[in-house]
Amino acid sequence: MGRLLIAIGLLIVAAGVLVSLGVPVGRFPGDISVRRGNVSFYFPVTTSVLASVILTLLLTLLGRR
Repeated sequence: MGRLLIAIGLLIVAAGVLVSLGVPVGRFPGDISVRRGNVSFYFPVTTSVLASVILTLLLTLLGRR
């Protein structure tokens, strides 16, 4: 449990550093964004896949004993 909390904390810190450096987190090519009139729809396909891969690798590495 302790390792998981440390990993989550490190992910939050890394995301904060990326945002403060101006990296467009969440606005990658492949993310779907539609605006029609005063209605907007945003579906982060690429961001979701990237987050899934990173979390899978991180949890796999932390889960090995």
